Amino acid sequence: MDALVEFVKILVPATIVLYAAYLMVRSFIMKEVELKRLEVRGKSIETLLPNRLQAYERMVLFLERMSPQNLLVRLNVSSMPAREFHQLLLSEIRNEYNHNVSQQVYISENAWNLIKNAKEDLIVSINEAAGEMLPEATSLDLSKRIFEKSINKQVDPLNHALSELKKEIQQTF
Repeated sequence: MDALVEFVKILVPATIVLYAAYLMVRSFIMKEVELKRLEVRGKSIETLLPNRLQAYERMVLFLERMSPQNLLVRLNVSSMPAREFHQLLLSEIRNEYNHNVSQQVYISENAWNLIKNAKEDLIVSINEAAGEMLPEATSLDLSKRIFEKSINKQVDPLNHALSELKKEIQQTF
């Protein structure tokens, strides 16, 4: 029995010391893992942040270029028939959109949906205005009709998407 008591006297302090060492090593390892995680995250942010900012810039530029006042002035040739101009406008919008579609990876889903909806609304407005044109109408007539439609809207989806995108940029940066 004395041997058992002596064994317990040795075993209990050794167990306590071993457990304390385990806790210290575990704490040290957890701190090292957290430091490595923060280091990796910092490097990731250094890489990702410029890409996100560039995506926001490109989408703001896309929305600005697609606004009727910029789009129509940039592409208008007064002698062009309305039907031809209609196709040119749609082609330009789709090309710009396709050029920037990869930027959705870097912006929020809500902002991307607003941009997509604004683009689709613009296409619908252009199609409606083109549908109201007479066969002999010119690009100038179509431009006027598109301007009228954009002015008569209570909420302009392009401006709404642009303001929401700017808010998101300010919150992120």
